[in-house]
Amino acid sequence: MENISETSRKDWYDKWYKTLLLIPVIILLFALVYLGYFYSQHNDIMLKDSSLSGGTTITLTTEIDAKNLESSLKQKFPDIGIRTLTDLRTGKAVSIILETSATPEDIKPELEKILGYKLDDKNSSVEFTGPSLSQSFYKQLIIALIISFILMSITVFILFRTFIPSIAVIFAVFADIVIPLAIIDFFEIKLSAAGIAAFLMLIGYSVDTDILLTTRALRTKEGKLNKRIFRAFKTGSFMTMTALFAVLPAFFIVSGLPDSFRQIFLILGLGLFADLINTWLTNASILKWYCDKRRIE
Repeated sequence: MENISETSRKDWYDKWYKTLLLIPVIILLFALVYLGYFYSQHNDIMLKDSSLSGGTTITLTTEIDAKNLESSLKQKFPDIGIRTLTDLRTGKAVSIILETSATPEDIKPELEKILGYKLDDKNSSVEFTGPSLSQSFYKQLIIALIISFILMSITVFILFRTFIPSIAVIFAVFADIVIPLAIIDFFEIKLSAAGIAAFLMLIGYSVDTDILLTTRALRTKEGKLNKRIFRAFKTGSFMTMTALFAVLPAFFIVSGLPDSFRQIFLILGLGLFADLINTWLTNASILKWYCDKRRIE
């Protein structure tokens, strides 16, 4: 019975693995097209919060009607953005975050006038970042992200020393970064410095399963190719799901987390979901195709 099951699984995978490859490729193409459209609209590939573009961030810890507050401030500060953090278990607002390019000296008096009380350390926190410093910091983070990706690519080429399997790993990691970024842009989420740091972390999270798969497929000689890929899938998907079960509760359940931490968990969660697709449909299919052409069993 077990042999029949393995045979049917082998026949199914041998027949459909090239078709499965189209799914992540189409998703990646949609993501790249949307990023191109987004860039044409915003002259950048992401929306940046005040920590990357410069401006003031005020966090209010008192109960306020966020919509009325935003409409009142919009008259003098058109670029004002307001987000409400809530406890998902109770639905109660935990805090309200205001972001604007204005200085604290401009925004605080108007905000105090609307609220009817003075802002202090007990009911609020104020952060200001200068535009020049923010732009410099943003460029340094992007350069660090690019260098990390290049170093990862070089390491992969040194490790496997074959072009197509190495490109398959790099392609999968690239897709793991692009797809979450497109989703974040679609929902108009402003990225912070912590958000870009999360993409740096995502490179490491993504490449480990791809290296596991490629090593099992090309260097392990125990069992047939399909069985080696399936064993790598069981191990790698368990690793990814374990990371997801660690990240998602922190984002959805734990209340009172700083917004930067929630953004890290969101990006890692999206990236890990993308990794399940790009490793086990993209990379696995390319490796299967490569091994079939090279008659690697």
